[in-house]
Amino acid sequence: MTDDGWEPPRILLAIDLVILTLRELELHVLLIERGIEPYKGVMALPGGFLQHSEEDLVAAAHRELSEEAELDVEKLRLEHLGVYGAPGRDPRGRVVSVAYLAIAPRLPEPIAGTDAASARWQSVARVLSGDLELAFDHRRIVTDGVERARVKLEHTALATAFCGPTFTITDLQEVYEAVWGIPLDPRNFYRKVQKAEGFIVGVGSVRKAATGRPARLFTAGPYEVLYPPMVRPFESSSEMEQ
Repeated sequence: MTDDGWEPPRILLAIDLVILTLRELELHVLLIERGIEPYKGVMALPGGFLQHSEEDLVAAAHRELSEEAELDVEKLRLEHLGVYGAPGRDPRGRVVSVAYLAIAPRLPEPIAGTDAASARWQSVARVLSGDLELAFDHRRIVTDGVERARVKLEHTALATAFCGPTFTITDLQEVYEAVWGIPLDPRNFYRKVQKAEGFIVGVGSVRKAATGRPARLFTAGPYEVLYPPMVRPFESSSEMEQ
């Protein structure tokens, strides 16, 4: 039995973008300062509503990123992060947001546009600690994006993209420490890296150090998926100590 008087609820669809990069060996997220209400003057993720009912979601994500921060979207590989639609998350009405994630090295300074008063990279540590206020439920979305990035470093060779063409294992460890947000034991890290088949490849040369022994140089290996994975110490501390 159907109710002939039923009407579908009015729901707005939005896009939010979690863009992560490393700056001076610290994980940063792209945020904009909102130039309009609600939350005028508060930091938020770049994003916005669909322009029209026929706009593709990924196209809308690219448009918003270009409009609000003037980043070259062709250099970013966006992946679906999640859907956020709790009642009351937006004072303008029932808004469901589709969030996308990208993590990439060497991203430039953003330039604010449209309804953004400014756009800049902000420390993820400040966001996750609550030291920096974010609009809407964007802290939760950033938290989910950072966790996804941390898992990607466990299971893929993404970390090598944040190193130079050649790098030391210490350079690689610094990337993991920045994204995971924890210090790592060098000996255990070295052992885990060496166990991951095709992760890195020695180039037969060394980097001279001011003190101590010269460090071996490596380049990214042929495999994108790590086996065994680089499990974070707090998830498997006993394994890291083996």
